[in-house]
Amino acid sequence: MQNNVLYITQEGLEALKLEMHNLKEVKRIEVAQRIKLAREFGNLDESMEFEAALDEQAIVEARIQEIIEVLQRAQIPELTITGEIVVGSRVTLEIAGETELFHIVGATEADPLNNKISNESPLGAALVGKTKGTVVEVAAPIGLTSYKVVHVE
Repeated sequence: MQNNVLYITQEGLEALKLEMHNLKEVKRIEVAQRIKLAREFGNLDESMEFEAALDEQAIVEARIQEIIEVLQRAQIPELTITGEIVVGSRVTLEIAGETELFHIVGATEADPLNNKISNESPLGAALVGKTKGTVVEVAAPIGLTSYKVVHVE
């Protein structure tokens, strides 16, 4: 059942736990209050506020279930002393003579605009398991791009 594992960083795990706490302890209560208030105004068939609150409740509950599923499958890979790139590694790459720092993260944490790339993305998948000095080539919309691993931490 190893294929059901969802790799995540420690930071990503903590963020999910915090979001779950906020959803359960704050958002759920706020939405329940909105529903209760809307019910007090009567005629629920025509209450846009009641409908909006029910919609928000459904969204909150769906997100809670999604987080539960992620947490059940989450695994934090151990950083290696061999210098191999894993989820959680910060990697400096040389691309066309320029260097750039990337953080390899799990799919649920990916944020390419902030250089957080998923281990499941083409670049992330090509980098996982590689070490300093390795060159990987990845197909991109502009063609094949070469990335040299300059530093791994």
